[in-house]
Amino acid sequence: MNMAETLQFNGLRGQLKPDEMMGRHLSWRCGGSADRFYVPADLEDLAAFLRQLPAGEPLLFVGLGSNLLVRDGGWRGTVVMTHAASHRPRIEAGLIYADAGVASPKVARFAALHDLEGAEFLAGVPGCVGGALAMNAGCYGGETWDIVERVATIDRKGEIVERGREQFDIGYRHCAPKPAREEWFAAAWFRLQPGDGETSRGVMKELLGRRVATQPLSLPNAGSVFRNPPKDHAARLIESCGLKGF
Repeated sequence: MNMAETLQFNGLRGQLKPDEMMGRHLSWRCGGSADRFYVPADLEDLAAFLRQLPAGEPLLFVGLGSNLLVRDGGWRGTVVMTHAASHRPRIEAGLIYADAGVASPKVARFAALHDLEGAEFLAGVPGCVGGALAMNAGCYGGETWDIVERVATIDRKGEIVERGREQFDIGYRHCAPKPAREEWFAAAWFRLQPGDGETSRGVMKELLGRRVATQPLSLPNAGSVFRNPPKDHAARLIESCGLKGF
């Protein structure tokens, strides 16, 4: 019997599925099954779920599933899908608050709606806030942690803690807690500057136009997933090898 069928959980409000095919939830449309696949109802429900998992259970947090490759053999552990449980961004004390499962472009549009500037580049990040924080995602000259005021994290015990930027080692496509600790991003607060929403929407339209012109967005594709090496660009290297379009 699959372990996904033997574990018992109490008091959960989310959706728990055994042997869920990951290809259904990834932008590349491929990948084998996960032993357990949980979609929490909200952050409190996620905490309750984590507290009931075995201590050594392998955990994989997934937002939109963008640019994530899961092998055909699947994931021998539990996947937590955060996107479906996320609420709309909101304004808190002059900052934009967003759950980890909120799509990054939604943060950009919300900022423009409230005449705040600095998050326009997030319109070109095809993932969620949690993933953007975890890898310091960026494009078109902007990076996620450039606009982060603080974050909330959650650990295996379901404990939620607010942390400042100084508690992370942040670099190009890199973010790691210091000291090292096992936890996942639950939310973020973004500090932006007053601006003009119409101007921001124009910038986002231009950035998205560049994406449409350079990437086959209508098909499952790798998009722009390669890290640029020091003093060079991955796109130039790929094209120089004759691999563009493969």
